[in-house]
Amino acid sequence: MIQRKQTIFLLLALAALIVCLCLPIGKLTGNALGATASVYNIGIFVQGKLAAHPLLFVDLVIVASLTLIDIFLYNKRKLQIGICLANIVLCLAWYAYYAFMALSGFKPLGTFSISFAACLPLVAIVLFILARSGIKADENLLKSMDRIR
Repeated sequence: MIQRKQTIFLLLALAALIVCLCLPIGKLTGNALGATASVYNIGIFVQGKLAAHPLLFVDLVIVASLTLIDIFLYNKRKLQIGICLANIVLCLAWYAYYAFMALSGFKPLGTFSISFAACLPLVAIVLFILARSGIKADENLLKSMDRIR
């Protein structure tokens, strides 16, 4: 299981998602807050208080859970390919909501600036694409071996 390259890609994607869950994804400076606020996936932290916006957090937790499940489904390659595709779509949905919040949701609160952790779901998307292509290659190899028999 661990010797397959797609398993390594899935583990790296899982690590990127977990790091993204823990680090701030942006900063708000400005008008209504009175101080600098850190934006995390779970919400906005201002002076030790949390204003919850859990949709980004829930999305990444679902993707991370599906990735962990996907690692152990190494015998069911078609299902693995489908879960990788679902993870890619969910990461793109995370970016769509993140862009919506950055462009319009945080406007009344002040100036929003992006942090490094916002790039990590993109890294996970690339790793999901690589894992999906590796799983497809395994599936094609098994089909060709069946034809030989």
